[in-house]
Amino acid sequence: MDNTMVDLSQYDSSFSLFNKLSRIVWNFCYWFLFRPFFLPFFKGWRRFVLRSFGAKIGEEVNIYASARIWAPWNLEIGDHSSIGPKVDCYNQGKIVIGNHTNISQKTYLCASTHDFTISNFPLVLKPIWIKNQVWIAADAFIAPGVTIEEGAVVAARAGVFKNVEAWTVVGGNPAKKIKQRIIN
Repeated sequence: MDNTMVDLSQYDSSFSLFNKLSRIVWNFCYWFLFRPFFLPFFKGWRRFVLRSFGAKIGEEVNIYASARIWAPWNLEIGDHSSIGPKVDCYNQGKIVIGNHTNISQKTYLCASTHDFTISNFPLVLKPIWIKNQVWIAADAFIAPGVTIEEGAVVAARAGVFKNVEAWTVVGGNPAKKIKQRIIN
């Protein structure tokens, strides 16, 4: 591919000085203000810390102290949702999580990739959209640019590289539809 004909507006500036300084400040605050878990009010405190760094956090959201949020300013999470223990939210690109949604332990959410067709592999941001009433089970991988529609269930250890239809259960690597969810 001829690099002179590539539209570079789609590529990210995550390596800017401002971004680097923001990440340094966030990492310091993450370790000293977000991670401590020994007091019962820290659930609300973690929401406060994330909001202070630009995250849009709904009501009664539970984000575990061991969850890793790469860039809180790129995170939106709706009411009554949860990000479980040791979830890695690698959100150089935006990650939007709906209401009443659970992201189970050790899940990896990856909202960026690199363009391998260009010699210097520029960073490409691809947002992840996880809609309302979704359950992503333990140790799943959600790839850049994926949308998981309302009511879907992603099985444990699934690798999701394509969009997931509403009210379906998917599993495997790569994830495939297992069955339709029937709500009583």
